[in-house]
Amino acid sequence: MNRPPTALLLLYGMAAQSLSNSKSVLGAFYRKKRYHLGAPKAITATAHKLAKILYALFNQSGTYEDPGEEAYEAKYQERVKHNLVRKARRLGYDLVTIGRSKVASATT
Repeated sequence: MNRPPTALLLLYGMAAQSLSNSKSVLGAFYRKKRYHLGAPKAITATAHKLAKILYALFNQSGTYEDPGEEAYEAKYQERVKHNLVRKARRLGYDLVTIGRSKVASATT
């Protein structure tokens, strides 16, 4: 496998790190990875994801539509819920939804 030039790797890394305050899917991905893995591994993971997106764009000549941070968080929450239900079933439990209450957040 041929490695890309070091300058390109640094460029992807800088682009990934700049997403830390972005309200995009990639920004949310970076922040979640940074929380779980630490900054260096989060930068590498986000740079890899960014490189895959750019590769697909250049080779398929398509467009990239960013669904936004809220869509990423909703999909993540659904995945966490699904995994929790699966683990509970494996242990012999059934999870029951007892209702959802929306808590209003007060801004100061």
